[in-house]
Amino acid sequence: SDWEAAWDTGENKEEEAKPAEESVGQSGPSWMQDCVVSMSPCSDLLVVAREHKAVFLSAKWRTDDSGKEEMTLAVSWTGTLSADEGECVSSSICIPLASQKRSSTGRPDWTCVVVGFTSGYVRFYTELLHEDPVLRLKCRTYEIPRHPGVTEQHEELSILYPASLVTIDGFSLFQSLRACRNQVARAAAAGSDVIQPPPLAYKKWGLQDMDTIVDHSSVGIMTLCVFDQMKNASILGGYNSSVKGSPPAMAQYVTVGGGPFTGFYYAVEGSSQPLLSHVAMAVASKLTSALFNAASGWLGWNKHKNEEEAPQKHRPKVEPATPLAIRFGLPDSRRHGESICLSPCNTLAGVTDDFGRVSLLDLARGIAIRMWKGYRDAQLGWLQVPEERSIREFSPSASLPRRHALFLVIYAPRRGILEVWAMQHGPRVGAFNVGKHCRLLYAGYRLMGVNSVTSQGWQLHTQQVCLLDPTTGALRTVNVPFHLALRLAQRHQNMHVPLKTLCYLLDSFDCDSSLPQKCPLTSHIYTYHFFLVLSTCITDPEEVDPALLQLCSSQLKLLQLYSDIQQLHSAADLDSFAGIEDELSRVLPTLNRYTQLNSRPSVSFAQDSPDSPLSAQAFLSHIECTPEGELKVTRKSETEWTQLGNFLFWGCLCGKSSLHKVCDTLQQAGISPQQLLSLLLSMWLQREKEILQRPEETVRNLHTLLMALSNMKGAVEDSWDPQSISPWWQQVRNTCIQSHNAAAALLAALVAHCAAKASITSRADSKLQSEWEAVSLDLEQWAVCVRQLEDVLVLQTLLLLPPPQGSAGGATAQCSIKMLLEGGTGGVADSVSKWVFRHNLVPERLKEILQKKEDKDSDDKTEPRQGGTEKEKEKQEDNDKMRFPNSLSPDLLFAHCCWEYVVQWNKDPEEGGYLCLAVEHLKQVSSAHIQLGISTMMWSTFIVKRFSAAAFLMEKVCDTHTVCLCDVGMGDKAVTSFLGCCVQLLQILMEADSAVEEVTPPEISVDEVWCGAEGPASIAELALEQRGVHYPLVQHHCLLASLLHAAMMFSLKVKPLSLFDSKGKNAFFRDLTTIQLMPSGDMDPGVVALRQEVNPDILRRHLVCELYNQGLDLRAEEVMLEVEDKDVLGSQLLVLTGQRLSYSLLHSQSQTQPAMELLARLPPTLCTWLKAMDPSELRCPLVPLTQTSRLVSRLIEILPENHAQYSLALHLLEAVEALTTED
Repeated sequence: SDWEAAWDTGENKEEEAKPAEESVGQSGPSWMQDCVVSMSPCSDLLVVAREHKAVFLSAKWRTDDSGKEEMTLAVSWTGTLSADEGECVSSSICIPLASQKRSSTGRPDWTCVVVGFTSGYVRFYTELLHEDPVLRLKCRTYEIPRHPGVTEQHEELSILYPASLVTIDGFSLFQSLRACRNQVARAAAAGSDVIQPPPLAYKKWGLQDMDTIVDHSSVGIMTLCVFDQMKNASILGGYNSSVKGSPPAMAQYVTVGGGPFTGFYYAVEGSSQPLLSHVAMAVASKLTSALFNAASGWLGWNKHKNEEEAPQKHRPKVEPATPLAIRFGLPDSRRHGESICLSPCNTLAGVTDDFGRVSLLDLARGIAIRMWKGYRDAQLGWLQVPEERSIREFSPSASLPRRHALFLVIYAPRRGILEVWAMQHGPRVGAFNVGKHCRLLYAGYRLMGVNSVTSQGWQLHTQQVCLLDPTTGALRTVNVPFHLALRLAQRHQNMHVPLKTLCYLLDSFDCDSSLPQKCPLTSHIYTYHFFLVLSTCITDPEEVDPALLQLCSSQLKLLQLYSDIQQLHSAADLDSFAGIEDELSRVLPTLNRYTQLNSRPSVSFAQDSPDSPLSAQAFLSHIECTPEGELKVTRKSETEWTQLGNFLFWGCLCGKSSLHKVCDTLQQAGISPQQLLSLLLSMWLQREKEILQRPEETVRNLHTLLMALSNMKGAVEDSWDPQSISPWWQQVRNTCIQSHNAAAALLAALVAHCAAKASITSRADSKLQSEWEAVSLDLEQWAVCVRQLEDVLVLQTLLLLPPPQGSAGGATAQCSIKMLLEGGTGGVADSVSKWVFRHNLVPERLKEILQKKEDKDSDDKTEPRQGGTEKEKEKQEDNDKMRFPNSLSPDLLFAHCCWEYVVQWNKDPEEGGYLCLAVEHLKQVSSAHIQLGISTMMWSTFIVKRFSAAAFLMEKVCDTHTVCLCDVGMGDKAVTSFLGCCVQLLQILMEADSAVEEVTPPEISVDEVWCGAEGPASIAELALEQRGVHYPLVQHHCLLASLLHAAMMFSLKVKPLSLFDSKGKNAFFRDLTTIQLMPSGDMDPGVVALRQEVNPDILRRHLVCELYNQGLDLRAEEVMLEVEDKDVLGSQLLVLTGQRLSYSLLHSQSQTQPAMELLARLPPTLCTWLKAMDPSELRCPLVPLTQTSRLVSRLIEILPENHAQYSLALHLLEAVEALTTED
């Protein structure tokens, strides 16, 4: 049955209707009632057991035939649980154990299944606590106290036997289960099933003075008040009994059965010591119980399912129970209790008996406070429902702690009905026909292992009450709205306010009470707060608070408006307007290109879609009714504002709604035109993609809507002078100026411009009655705004061009009029420079595009056809240059590109190519003044700090290979590139400083429509403001940069700063605009003396050997002519020749058979000498044999015949000639 229709709105009367599935249920399976069923409170595990067999079902997601995903319970394990012959499952419980990870948000780590048997065993792992059959397993987990002073209850597992009760501390059980799980996992990994269970701490009470016990509840720790303590002492000890100063803490246990019907037991804390059951000493070393094999196999740990049981099994020693006398009970000799169900607040309990009654117990007072009859074999559950946030906001007790409502759920299988009753003396708030073979599953606990610290910030995903239907396999959850408990505020017959009472109340306002079939009031009657106010406060329609009447009247007015708008979206009217076609056709090519580039697919969520319908609750939350009867729209978030505008106007723009009727309805409702205009423009700008799919139709409808809104009362003031600015049209301009959706903003501006022109013309005609054209300040501002939006659209189209593969990439920049104006005179150039960086456009290519624009006609005749992407970039750049002739002048654009690249390099210095491109862009700047200023700013802002760090580090370590990342911020290769760029930058700086005196500084012009920019100065303007540099100081730094670059390039070990005198050292790294004391320039005598001591012939010989080492034999022969000491050079070249021949004969991977035969014919002395050579020293070992043969011939010419190695050279010549002949 439908949930909303199932709530009982009348008196408490029995359900006469037969359930629809009764005919099926009579022949359906009844075995479910005989099974032991337990479910995890997290709804992820269901256990069904009967006799010695069990089935485990785990939650899994599956997709049905329609593609919808749903949660199902699938069989994950089935088998036999009993270990001893003749024992059967008597009780089971699923305990989810909380995760100990810090990242946990409340989901369980794993779930432990605890099973009790008729033999007395309770098995999580093999355990014997008592020899009688296990009657019932129950668990209590941690709950955060809702009120101060409430005793914090500890976790506990309780096990009921016919005459005993065993309680296990939750913390000890949690740690033991985790330890056993780890042992089982390790044993399974090792291929063994031998584990050593840890000892388990528990308490065992012998329950006395009660004939039979079938169920129990562990209420927890309680402390009596002083009066109750004195009362109990007087009853138990008499008149002269003494009373302790502080009441003792007691654990309360409530049992049901017979003789008496209900028993109350109290165990004083500390009266008996906990008993330790050392299971490891009592159980055999090898545990092969059926449960271990079954459960470990279900969890994926068991590898020996077919292993036979051990021939003998030792029964552990059973600890004796501590006697616990009954304190009092509810005697009823004929009544026998069947089950007890404890409420979540631990103050109430529901008890079922064999007379078909359900009793409600007050556990604190020990009395029965309520009884229901006619519920034979009933199953109970509790629901504790917190107060909704929406109700809390309008409650007079909003500052007090959050309220909770308590409901008792009763399932009567004999009648096939599920009932929900409000506590403690409340009525039945719901009844459902569910079938006669269901099982009501109520856990009564949550996750184990949670405490006040670990539960902070958790959201425990647990279900309180579930109903399992075996005929359909459906598992339903029971949820009760909190506001049903509020009906108890009226203590007389008319406690429930049905829907007809609300309609009667609305009739008293002369309103139409026959609400539409799909009225939001009827669909949201249980969730909307003003109905809750009615249902809790109104007892008589004639005695109603006037404020409440006004509230209901305003809400009905809003709902009527909502219904009217929905009905108007089904009828459309068409208007024709031909005044904007010319303007639209003029910008249509750019719009098409913009649409093509902006139509890339993107990911969005369905609930965020603008096409999602606006609910009545959302509509009412946006609009409020003032005491004067006007409607005021409250602006919350931008998304909600746009969604409301979409609900009101999108149907009009698409042609699906009647524009004039919608505007008339909104005007009659009393919403101000300014707010309607804001809603319309917000929706228009956000739905740019849909608008560009059919621009002609949407523009025409927008013009009609805008004219209709303009004609509303209060839109354009009657006293407005056309020579002043109209606030109405200024609102439209401000919205378009701030929008980043360039195309939608331009279309809105074109429409508004035409509408404003028509409005001003009509006003002028009515006043002047002449043919003079009306001139207005508003029209002038509209002309400027439209031109600016056209510029922004062209610029945005350029920025939308996708970058090529492998470029820097990044998000596409968004621009608007406001952003460009706030960006100053360089705002446009800055945006284009970022686009250049994203596309990795080299300076030469950018220069070609700019030059072609200046001579476009001739280029069209001579230029060959370009590729598609390059042609698009060039064409779009031309359009931008036409729109921004001054803002995108070559010098200004190159200056911003240079600055953009150096900023990107500063973010990642390892990308040395960025700095190189920055220098290349700087070279393209034609103005020496701008070039000089940018070079100075680059040096002082980004370069000098790293440059000085590199110089000081090289001076310190005297080794270019140790220039590390931590000191300079770059690696070896990046430092080499950086120093090369420093040399080029300082050279540009010196050249620009020499040229500034010959030319005048340029003037930075601004485009006419962008002259209102009020942002920061452009890079070019800042460059012109820089002071001149001191040329000798720049030259001094350039010398140091060249020295450092050469040292890094050639891996020289040198101390660069030591080569300068004290004046030169002090002048380094100073501001280039200051005058410093420079070195005299005279040669240091010590350096001159050192140079005279150096033999240049040594350098020449070294150069010859290095050239031969690199394979540059021809250049080496040229330098060899200048060498004086030929004998020493011959010895050096002889070793190099031997290395080449050794590589060819011994170390080459492509050794041939003739080469091996030649090696065998060589003299032993030569073979030994060749084997001693190390070819790895050669920089270029793969040299043709002809070059090696030529080198040996030169050796014979150089070496004299009496040289000690002359014979070796002859042997080398023979070997090389033999190799050459064989090849």
